Amino acid sequence: MCENAELSSLDRNSELGSALTRTAGGNIYTLTIIGQIEGHQVLPDNVKTTKYEHVMPLLAQIEESEEVDGVLLLLNTVGGDIEAGLAIAELISGMKKPTVSLVLGGGHSIGVPLAVAARHCMIAPTAGMTIHPVRMSGTVVSAPATFQYFNRIQNQIVDFVASNSHISKQQFTDYMMATGELATDVGTVLYGKEAVSCGLIERLGSLSDALDCLHRMVAEQRQTAQTAQREEIQKKGGNFQPPVL
Repeated sequence: MCENAELSSLDRNSELGSALTRTAGGNIYTLTIIGQIEGHQVLPDNVKTTKYEHVMPLLAQIEESEEVDGVLLLLNTVGGDIEAGLAIAELISGMKKPTVSLVLGGGHSIGVPLAVAARHCMIAPTAGMTIHPVRMSGTVVSAPATFQYFNRIQNQIVDFVASNSHISKQQFTDYMMATGELATDVGTVLYGKEAVSCGLIERLGSLSDALDCLHRMVAEQRQTAQTAQREEIQKKGGNFQPPVL
């Protein structure tokens, strides 16, 4: 009864741009992060958004579900709310289940930490990633404390990206503060090969590449779990019988 309820709940999230695919090689949950990452402020109805209050509990449910073996993240986002984006990225990076991200179209701004949060990240050759300093729209109090606040948030982003990718903090900061690349802003746009060559993204890839990688990771995790189970049973003097798939 509980199992069916769980599957029904996961399947219902297809309206959020997600789907659960069951295969012999493992059950893969596909989650899309698109449009603008919505934070504490509700965006207009004509703006495509990814709502953190939907994604965060969904990720927790996926992590706990025995019916999900791996997660495929498809990103095409312009960025959005920093705190909401980092919250989702922290959840993804803390998952034990295999995760693979694929940047399609764009993984801009706070989409960069979201992309590198997965255990393995790929980017399509034509996709772009915009790296720029922290910005805030609306009324801003002009005081030294405001600059310090911006600087601390920016350092959090730099630290997260550097610790979840192969790019150095200095190089990522240099990309953030570059001039002459963006017409109306400070920052840098990296496309497929450039994002890979600097170590931000692990490799170029397509949908089939991402799925192949995810299935390999699922198989490796299953093998590791079986080995641990075998060793535990043998310590107790029992006979290990591998599960039939």
